[in-house]
Amino acid sequence: MVTNFSLDDIIGDIYNYLTEFSEVDFEQLQTDLYALHDAPINLNNTSDEELSQLYFLSPQQIDDILLYAHKHPFESLYELRMIPSLEDYEIRDLLPFVRVGASTPEDKMYAREVFAHASHGITARVDARNIEGFEGTDPVYAQGRYRFDYQRKITFGAQLRRPVGGKAKDLQWGAYLQLRDIAPHLHTVVGGNFQASFGQGLVMAPVFHSGKSMYVTSIGQQREALRYYGSVDGAGLHGAGTTLRWEWGKQTRLDVSALYSFNHYNDTTWRHVVGANLTLRHKRLEVQLSGIESIYSDSIHPYRNAKYNHHYFRGRSQAVLGASFRYNHGWFDLFGEVATSQNNEIINQQSKITNQKWGVGTIVGCRFYPTSGVSLLALYRYYSPWFDNQLGYAFSETSRINDENGGYLGFDITRLRNWRFLGYGDVFYFSGYKYGLGNDTCTLGYDAMAEVQYHSTNHQLPITNDQWWLSLRARARKKGASTYSIRAIFDWQRNGWSLRTTADANYVESYGVSLAQDIAYDFQSPMSNIQCPITLRVRMQFFDARDWTNRIYLYEHDVLYAYSIPATYGLGGRFYLCLRWQIIPQLALYFRASETVYAREWYIEKYPKSPITNHHSQIPTRTDLHLLLRAKL
Repeated sequence: MVTNFSLDDIIGDIYNYLTEFSEVDFEQLQTDLYALHDAPINLNNTSDEELSQLYFLSPQQIDDILLYAHKHPFESLYELRMIPSLEDYEIRDLLPFVRVGASTPEDKMYAREVFAHASHGITARVDARNIEGFEGTDPVYAQGRYRFDYQRKITFGAQLRRPVGGKAKDLQWGAYLQLRDIAPHLHTVVGGNFQASFGQGLVMAPVFHSGKSMYVTSIGQQREALRYYGSVDGAGLHGAGTTLRWEWGKQTRLDVSALYSFNHYNDTTWRHVVGANLTLRHKRLEVQLSGIESIYSDSIHPYRNAKYNHHYFRGRSQAVLGASFRYNHGWFDLFGEVATSQNNEIINQQSKITNQKWGVGTIVGCRFYPTSGVSLLALYRYYSPWFDNQLGYAFSETSRINDENGGYLGFDITRLRNWRFLGYGDVFYFSGYKYGLGNDTCTLGYDAMAEVQYHSTNHQLPITNDQWWLSLRARARKKGASTYSIRAIFDWQRNGWSLRTTADANYVESYGVSLAQDIAYDFQSPMSNIQCPITLRVRMQFFDARDWTNRIYLYEHDVLYAYSIPATYGLGGRFYLCLRWQIIPQLALYFRASETVYAREWYIEKYPKSPITNHHSQIPTRTDLHLLLRAKL
């Protein structure tokens, strides 16, 4: 199936669904999606854990794709329209990452074929920023990456980067190796930088976790137990892990995973992590048992003068144990997990006498599909004050699963042609102090979101980009102060042109507004109607958000493996230009320039001691330049 949609546009739409509401490693997300684009998933020979890498697919859509392929293997991508849970615009997002191939496993690997058919990618990136705010330092960022991939069976990558203002001794580097299905029962082997995901995340969570987003019914979706991690920011694990798999027919399998990690917890403390997971899946039921032990080279003590961290973990070792389940019955999907974590309570600060505590965390939910085109989700979570696990993350109002009690309801309705209605409501309660809430205890809050979309899909084959769509999103939230926001998007695409207008407004004791216009054009190649040798994207944005609490986040296109989601606040405007030039099939050049210009009166009022106040003709600006060169063999 041919589609003229740009992969960058599809990734941008995914970001817009996740940006404001999620704890997401966007660099890793983009690395995963580009890897899937280079080596698409074979729909006739795939699994739920492989399809779960496509974060925009719901568990129902994954189950429907697997069921269709099991009953009658795909002969063409056009058959995706035979799956009721997939709308045309969702198929559009899916197409760059899937293919149709043989339904039987591929032949054995041979060393000469691995290197002959593998893909190699090398990227070199340099960023520069105007000197303002970086006095005495070098405002240059540099990065180099290499990636080797053979049909996602053998994946190797390495990265070296120099942070802004860094010196030679500040160089950061990392590498990873992942092997999949290279021997009987040896499902996965990872080494170097990697990430782990057990159950619902109370024991061990991956780097990417969507949390609250507009993918309202994808909460609780399970990922691969062990996967590589392509960044060097320290968020992942560093060591080795393996997953052994035994299968009996198509409906029963047993996975046993084990891992060891050894890396820096902070500048002075090392952390050892040992973990294991047992997963048994039989027909519609999946059960997991998980456990980890973290050992620190020095005792961990949260900042003592802060009230909000009284129940945070402290000590030199911590054990976390958990059990999770999932049961799918077609029209409903039950999932949940219960876990306990070791903690210590300081009884006497001077003598450092402690009393051992065990906290409890639990999460349980149900996805319900009463009819075609209607998805509902109900979820309840409880994290006791003494439950605290720095390596875990489950659905939560905050970035830490600690001292929270709440209920969530979400809906996604595509019953009406071209229309989509989705949203959620969440009520939560904190019994103690929380960061950012001052001296308030026993805090009750809520978060509600609703969005309506209209897609002018023409239902023609093949899917083209001659269409437009409109969305309107509203949100109300109370967590300390009350927050109200609204976003409207109008997008029109035709014959390589793309125009998008985005309007934002919010109110938090004051107001914030933003208006952005995007213009993009894909210059078609005379040799092909798929490859666009030059892609140009421009945005012009005006914003008026006088306070930091009224800041507005808006995703911006960037160079490959990079992302930009600036927090615009104050009074001014922003402009950026992003260019991709596919010089030859093996070589591409990416360039991005952005500039933020602030109103002089607001800037002087906000920063009266700034040197700009002494130069009446100077306008406060911030300029960033990004340049990346990619060679692919």
